[in-house]
Amino acid sequence: MRVLLVEDDQMIGESVSESLADMGYAVDWLKDGDSALAAVSCHQYDLLLLDLGLPRLDGIDVLTKIRKQQKPLPIIILTARDAIEDRISGLDAGADDYLVKPFALGELNARIRAVLRRQSTSAGPQLSNGIISLDPVTREAQVTGKDSIRLSAREFALLQALLVRPGAILSRGEIEEKIYAWGDEVESNAIEFFIHSIRKKFGADIIKNVRGLGWMVAKTN
Repeated sequence: MRVLLVEDDQMIGESVSESLADMGYAVDWLKDGDSALAAVSCHQYDLLLLDLGLPRLDGIDVLTKIRKQQKPLPIIILTARDAIEDRISGLDAGADDYLVKPFALGELNARIRAVLRRQSTSAGPQLSNGIISLDPVTREAQVTGKDSIRLSAREFALLQALLVRPGAILSRGEIEEKIYAWGDEVESNAIEFFIHSIRKKFGADIIKNVRGLGWMVAKTN
């Protein structure tokens, strides 16, 4: 999952970025509203974490402009503005959730999972195509009838990207967009390496190669 964090506080930005990276998310971190709008226009994100008190362009203005573009991007506001009026304004402007600082990183991670779950076709906390299930909380995957296995951060991110849309083919570039942030070094055979590792744990048929196009997990339900 690719996450855009827009936060001008250095300490908060570092702690949130590190926490999300530990959970398997690819995180791009920006510090002003204008840069946030430019990034959203150029890249496909799965989630935006948006501070309100930003330099150059206020977070509410960023939110309003994104929603006017009809982008279905899930957005969680992270802010010190705790007045009821501010919460109402943020949610009415199109935010999917509103979290007041200071907040626990565990609560933020739970809210992220809840928002992403609402965006997916799965009503439960796990992602599944009927063959393999992925638990975003424990970062474990399980094939029906077998024990669950904990995945590395990259393995988790890759399998999550595929399980969000079973039956959809993701190209190498699309997968790299989901699992790598700006500045991450991407080796030429990295995607094949992670897919091989997942197949070794769960079977060769778990991820299917579509020659010349990319990879997919089967859609069975």
